Amino acid sequence: MKTAALITHSHPPAASEAVSVAAEVAHELGWRLAASQDELEKHGAASEGVDVTAEHTLPEICLVLGGDGSILHALRRFAGSEVPVFGVNFGTVGFLAAVEREEAREGIRQALQGEFETIQLPGLEVTCDEVKAVGLNDITLARRPHDRVAELSYRIAGKEVGHVRCDGLVAATPVGSTGYNLANQGPILAWGVKGYVVSYIAPHSLTARALVVAPGDVLHIGNAPERAPVEVAVDGGKLAELAPGAEVEVRFLDSVSRLAQLPGASFYQRIRDKFGHLAV
Repeated sequence: MKTAALITHSHPPAASEAVSVAAEVAHELGWRLAASQDELEKHGAASEGVDVTAEHTLPEICLVLGGDGSILHALRRFAGSEVPVFGVNFGTVGFLAAVEREEAREGIRQALQGEFETIQLPGLEVTCDEVKAVGLNDITLARRPHDRVAELSYRIAGKEVGHVRCDGLVAATPVGSTGYNLANQGPILAWGVKGYVVSYIAPHSLTARALVVAPGDVLHIGNAPERAPVEVAVDGGKLAELAPGAEVEVRFLDSVSRLAQLPGASFYQRIRDKFGHLAV
């Protein structure tokens, strides 16, 4: 029997009804729906018909009933495997979701019947003081609240490109380019672009501009000596602190995770639907 893993929104009431729907559809199609014990407890009676996830086994697909944060969590969880992640939007924007909540039943049915396409998503590997992590959205360096303005420099392929006083710096994948990077006036990278973008957060400069970096070029970001430590975050979660005079290394990784989408889905249509006021 094929198994579908289930991951849901951090706010249970929003998705509990859809958990029951997912269990019904899985049963009808002869699938086993499985989730962690925490997920089962989160939804109580609504999770009837959902099994506890078996240890060390990979499902055929992961169903996510949540927003972009939940979908990113699932993509990180199954990074490096062939497990596709199919999202039903129970968040605000749902840029990564395949269908909206009103289409949950039919969308889940299509997912379990294999009626979807997959997009290979790249990631960024960051190394900070021997601590490594992979982000699918972005790597962020930001000054701590109430600290002085940061002074960051960055080198690409061994050559210094920028040295700016700012609140921080963001390195974003194509998927992450519509997040923090976009708020920094950085460019949107279409899904499928090989490369990543670097942008400053509130730069104290009239010339600091975002830069799209080739996939093979390694990024080094340095914190100026005699400055306060800056926080290093991966997909919004704190990883470490970069000490004064130290630097982090960021590398592009191709094909880290698989995002499932309905056939014919277009990145450019998604931009118009989700960020209509930005579309040309």
